[in-house]
Amino acid sequence: MVVHLSEDLEGDARPQVGFVVSKAVGNAVHRNLVKRRLRAATAARLDMLPDHGRAVVRALPASAAATFGDLSADLDRGLDRAVRRLHERAGVDR
Repeated sequence: MVVHLSEDLEGDARPQVGFVVSKAVGNAVHRNLVKRRLRAATAARLDMLPDHGRAVVRALPASAAATFGDLSADLDRGLDRAVRRLHERAGVDR
């Protein structure tokens, strides 16, 4: 899984998350299952994102065989890394 994060200081102050689950992940049933799992995992982690944060979570093909726990752990790592990089670009020490 890959997480991209940016800030839109002119937009809404609430963080927003979008998901990209391509056909490489599997058929429609597998893609929708991955999206539902990612939405549920992300909802519990919105507080990790900065205000005005805009995240895109891209599921890789291995996501089709991953459990909810696996996706959650990958999401934790991806969000943590994305937030760290965003703060580094902004010159903020965390």
